Amino acid sequence: MIVKRFYDEKLAQASYMIGCPAAGEAIVIDPSRNIDQYLEAAKKERLKITAVTETHIHADFLSGIRELSNRTGARMYLSDEGDIDWKYGFSNEPLVTLVRDGDTIRVGPARLDVMATPGHTPEHIAFILTDEATSEVPLGAFTGDFVFVGDVGRPDLLERAANIKGTMVIGAKQQYESVQKLKPFKDGMIIWPGHGSGSACGKSLGGVPVSSLGYERVSNWALKSTDSDAFVDEILKGQPEPPTYFAMMKKLNKEGPAVLGEVAKPARQSAESLTDVLSGENTVVDIRDSGKVMAGLLPGSVHIAMAKGFTNWAGWLVPYDKPIYFLAESEQQVSQAVRDLVTIGLDDVRGWYGPEEIQSYASNNGELMTVEQTRASEMADMAASGNTVILDVRSATEREEGFVPGSLHIPLGYLESRLDELPKGKRVIVHCAGGVRSCTAASILKNNGFQDVCNLTGGFDEYVEAGLRVQEPALA
Repeated sequence: MIVKRFYDEKLAQASYMIGCPAAGEAIVIDPSRNIDQYLEAAKKERLKITAVTETHIHADFLSGIRELSNRTGARMYLSDEGDIDWKYGFSNEPLVTLVRDGDTIRVGPARLDVMATPGHTPEHIAFILTDEATSEVPLGAFTGDFVFVGDVGRPDLLERAANIKGTMVIGAKQQYESVQKLKPFKDGMIIWPGHGSGSACGKSLGGVPVSSLGYERVSNWALKSTDSDAFVDEILKGQPEPPTYFAMMKKLNKEGPAVLGEVAKPARQSAESLTDVLSGENTVVDIRDSGKVMAGLLPGSVHIAMAKGFTNWAGWLVPYDKPIYFLAESEQQVSQAVRDLVTIGLDDVRGWYGPEEIQSYASNNGELMTVEQTRASEMADMAASGNTVILDVRSATEREEGFVPGSLHIPLGYLESRLDELPKGKRVIVHCAGGVRSCTAASILKNNGFQDVCNLTGGFDEYVEAGLRVQEPALA
């Protein structure tokens, strides 16, 4: 038996393939829409993907279950747990089999026993893997968003992201009861979680790719908890802000993600069309190096760096109902960005513009917008002038670790909807933790009429390293 893990760093999302060479078959669990990785792995091992399943209706990425089934003919195994509001909208398709607690999925000698684990979502299931060719003792569990390394899945997303009121306390109590179902299993059982550090599906996920039930019993706060009320209080406090696109993911994954066939390859556009695209009902995303963008920002474009957080911030900031164009360094960069956006269902990419087209636009339309760069020591002097606002665009949980005294806090994802909180006519110095998100924030500010915008290049990390005064929330 083969167990292979696939990991998307930008979504902190894991999927798995279980292969049985003797039977020539494989099953994929929690696939993303970038299905080529599974097809290539199966081909390398001389396996046919005959089954595909997932632990729940995902909120943070668009499922590849229909995409993979369409390409391979694999049977889809979908959860039939949860109430009527959390049933799959495509469950009547020919290749779908619904599964409930106690059901079994087989691929050769590999047996996956379905265990209902509601809490993160009502329909959530986990899969207990047994290699019957070797032993009747379960080898491990694919836990999805039920149990992570060091944490468990948050139960508040339905209420805080999808606006389904009155669900998070119920979910928290269900999560506690689901955790109790692990008690009969042996310590040696492997835990293969659906997410790692950086995911917004929990608040303290570990970065280790796999764990064991025994280790989690002694290290994971949730598995050590013996009081339901204390568990509920702990799991609901301190959760990070759920990205706004989570509600869209829930909707699309429930109804059935569109089948793409192949990922589109948007064409490079002419320089003459750029003016109309920037002024029209489109979203223009500048994915060039942040230094270049801050030195020459095109009016009407939003900058999102091709860094680890690219997919997440695209989900926050790029509308699902407008065509998308890129400003990019190369076709290779565009191809990567398209693949990233496909994972969250932002499929309507119409084209891109390279350095030559951008330069032509600048030559014909005058100077581009610029964002001044500053260091922490200079920022302190500017703030003392009294005509400056320091804008902190980090998350609420980051802010709780300390902040610049007197700074205004608006997390990046909410900035455009809360611009009225910023005083007009003052210089705005924007910062995040390390200087990446603040560049995105600066592009938003410049496009909304804020003329005097300055970016703290090293972010709050540089501010702390410079030995400048940090204010703790308890002292605020």
